[in-house]
Formats: sequence, C-alpha cells, structure tokens
Amino acid sequence: MEATVVITTKNRKEELRQALISCRTQTVSHEVLVIDDASTDGTAEMVKEEFPEVRLERDGTSRGYIVQRNRAAEMARGRAIFSIDDDAEFSDPGILEATLRDLDADPRIGAVAIPYIEPDKANTECQRGPDSENIWLTDSYIGTAHVVRRDLFLKLGAYRENLIHQGEESDFCIRLLEAGYHVRLGNAPPIIHHESPKRDFSRMDYYGARNSVLFGWQNAPGSHLPAHLIGTTLRCLAWSREPARLKIRAKALFDAWTALSEIPRKPVGTTTYRLFRVLRKKGPLALADL
Repeated sequence: MEATVVITTKNRKEELRQALISCRTQTVSHEVLVIDDASTDGTAEMVKEEFPEVRLERDGTSRGYIVQRNRAAEMARGRAIFSIDDDAEFSDPGILEATLRDLDADPRIGAVAIPYIEPDKANTECQRGPDSENIWLTDSYIGTAHVVRRDLFLKLGAYRENLIHQGEESDFCIRLLEAGYHVRLGNAPPIIHHESPKRDFSRMDYYGARNSVLFGWQNAPGSHLPAHLIGTTLRCLAWSREPARLKIRAKALFDAWTALSEIPRKPVGTTTYRLFRVLRKKGPLALADL
C-alpha cells in the first residue's frame, strides 16, 4: 500500500462526503481511513452506506483530533500518511502521485507540505515552492494538507497529545528537523480547504495561544527560552485587540504559564532551533544550500 489518506471528523457529515468523493479519483494505490470522533449527526452511518471501501473507526468518546490522528497512524497500512481535514478536498486526481514523488526525491525529506487554497479567504495558493527545479524546505505544514512518512512519524513519538488542539504540526516538525529530516514544499495541484462554518474559533484562539507557549517551553534551548516565552506571550496578546478574543487568549496564556512546572522539557539543539526560526521568518531555503 503506497498511501493512507487519513480524515478525522466530528459532526461534519456533509463536508466529509465531498472529501471522500475526491479521494476516489486518486491515481495511486491508497486506502482511506476515517476516524469518527464520537459524531452524533449520522456520520458513521453515511460513510458505511455511501463509501463501503473506506475504513471507518468510530470512537464512542470524543478525544480530539490530535489523539485521533495518532490512532490513525498506528492503524494505517500505507507507507505514507496523507492528512486532510473533513472540510477539504483533492482538486486533481494526481495529487497523491505527485506528492509521493516529492517525498521520495531525497531520503532527508520526512514530510511534504502540499499546496492548498482557501476559497473563503484570499484564495491564494500556499505551501508551494518557488520553482520545481529545487527542493525547497519550510518550517512546518498545516494539518489539512501534508504527507509524512509513517515509520518516521511513529519513531519520533507522533504528535504530543498534551497539546489537545492546535499547534501540533510545528511541534512535530521541529522534532523532525532535530532528527535530521526536513519538510519540503510540494509541487502537486492544490488541496481545496473550505473551512467549515462549524469551526469553533474561540477554542482555536485558546489553544493557539496556550500551545504557542508550550511549544517554546518544550522545544527551545535554554539560552533562547526566556526571550522565546516572553516574545510569544506579547505577540499573542497583541494579535487581536477585540475584547472577547483578548480575554480568551489572556486566560490561555495564564493557564500555560501556570502549567509549565508540570510539563517536562526536551529542547532541541541550538542549530536546529536557529534553522527552524530562519525557515519560519525568512521563507523557504533550497536543500542544496544547507
């Protein structure tokens, strides 16, 4: 089995249907694995009835998509795990095939950030390299558009489940970099991410701020830790001055800071940390230039 397409879902039956239809068109050998995180809208019944070829795992208890993506990695049969959200779809039959070529182009590539567009936003294509002649490296990928080597993902401990929601990709990718592997910008046609109106943005605000602090605490070398934590806290507070959202983020930051003493640190090396910051702040670098 070349690939497993993983979709974690909860109460988005209609969006999921479109995602699964798009999976059927892909040209390479693959399986589709849906993890239903305790949906109550008939999601599991829809999948069984309309998509009998899909592997369906329904959890009776909602555990969150980080936990469920880790479960999916354990169950996957493919050597490469493609992840898309339930509100996304493949725009072209050749996306898996083209992305596997990107992944296999160099043994140092551990993951590929697949190009994507979000029609309800700027409709601008993201996660594509400046050209297709070089292997362009980036710091991370988004959850709805990436592929990772399954064996490597499991070897590095998968996603940190104490993050609960948001930010697990960057946390994994800096550990990937520490292990000597890179995230490559892809060359495939884009994934279309529709961003469901059912998204809970207050939850995203909370865990986005909380996990930004936890990222620094768990990964930043000691010499960089104070500046990282202080800078992250100030940026989270300044990001939006809308009172309701500011209140949510302020509570998240307080909760994060008060929990630090209970969370073990496993910082990456200074060279890894600096390279990760360069990739994040200055944009992609060609693998040949490292």
